[in-house]
Amino acid sequence: MTSAAKQFPAAAIILGAGKGTRMKSKHPKVMHKVASLSMIGHVIKAVTQINADKAVVVVGPNMEMVEAEVAPHQTVIQHNQAGTGDAVKAALPLMKDFKQGTVLILFGDTPFIQPETLQSMISLREEGNAVVVLGFDADNPTGYGRLISNAEGKLTAIVEQKDASPEELKVNVCNSGVMAIDAEHLEELLLAIDNNNASGEYYLTDVVKLACDRDLECAVITTDEDQVMGVNSRANLAHAEKVWQEKRRRVAMDEGVTLIDPDTVFFAHDTVIGRDVVIGPNVFFGPKVRVADDVEIKAFSHLEGATVGTAAQVGPYARLRPGAELQEAAFVGNFVEVKNTVMGEGAKASHLTYLGDSEIGAGSNIGAGTITCNYDGFNKAKTILGENVFIGSNSALVAPVTIEKDAMVSAGSVITKDVSAESMAFARSPQKEKEGMATKFRELAKKKKEAAKAAQKKD
Repeated sequence: MTSAAKQFPAAAIILGAGKGTRMKSKHPKVMHKVASLSMIGHVIKAVTQINADKAVVVVGPNMEMVEAEVAPHQTVIQHNQAGTGDAVKAALPLMKDFKQGTVLILFGDTPFIQPETLQSMISLREEGNAVVVLGFDADNPTGYGRLISNAEGKLTAIVEQKDASPEELKVNVCNSGVMAIDAEHLEELLLAIDNNNASGEYYLTDVVKLACDRDLECAVITTDEDQVMGVNSRANLAHAEKVWQEKRRRVAMDEGVTLIDPDTVFFAHDTVIGRDVVIGPNVFFGPKVRVADDVEIKAFSHLEGATVGTAAQVGPYARLRPGAELQEAAFVGNFVEVKNTVMGEGAKASHLTYLGDSEIGAGSNIGAGTITCNYDGFNKAKTILGENVFIGSNSALVAPVTIEKDAMVSAGSVITKDVSAESMAFARSPQKEKEGMATKFRELAKKKKEAAKAAQKKD
């Protein structure tokens, strides 16, 4: 998705202090992931895409995990956690230098908010509205607060369902909680919120009435319900993942990607896929994967932190770990794992192979059962293969080691020294043969087995 162009000064206050009790987790709610990115990470991403001048995240006590996730953005602790109004008030000291423009109030557990929507809210706010509230037309409005507008279309109140009149209950535009507030009026409106209610909490929704009481105009802008979907439970999280993946799959197919079984392919928030790519069933993309044009990724493959070049092939049952780079027309087959390794143009590892911390030259062929021994228990070391190297099956390449271009390694070798260009390396014990030993072995094994059975009968 392209970044939305910023037209006016904007800042964001993101509420992320919720404990997420219903998640039954030791982790803060906003740290749970959708499409391999934390929910609050999605919100930060949207704010970044509109080039906001600053973002402040409100966290709860002992939420260092959230602070690390949103860095380098500023954080502030909401100690009392007495409602949404109280949460936004906690951020006021960090907003002292932002007095002109729009302050967006966002929620860290609403991961699907889009930069285009935020930009539209800012534009509407700049038209002279002190407050803009993001609403949605709910399929089932039960339980949601209603956004009440006058004949001129100006927002006059946010009414909770329990307080709504029969006429107000007919309104289908519901409150998402997301707001855009004039920075000039932000502190005044927030400090005017009181907790004179049954819960003793400070409600952000009160700012609409407070603004209207001061003859300040308020407005509503609407979006689809999915975009303001909140996540409060593991079931909500699973539903959010499903919604996100379904949309991303449609985008992929619209952009020229073939998904043989779309429902079984899972993308990450930042997956980049080229055109004429064919993706088989049960393929999973973790973060930081880039796939060029004309690639085929076969069934049951797992990619994370990898780059796949034009016309390369992956799988089935392949795993590309962070740092894997397949250059043009490279091939990684079934049960091959590649980590922090560059496979040059046309290089092949067809099956049952581990390649870690390596450089594989163009046109090289890696036989089945080959492994690079890249870790000695203390340090990682590198294996380097030149162009057109052939590695025989069941070989172990003990790093650090270099095998120069056009060299060959015979099957079953353990290579511990460099191999020069165009040479063939043998590194295995000489084969020995003892005549008649197979027959003697079988007879001896048979006698032992019969003796063991006889001993069991006596017992």
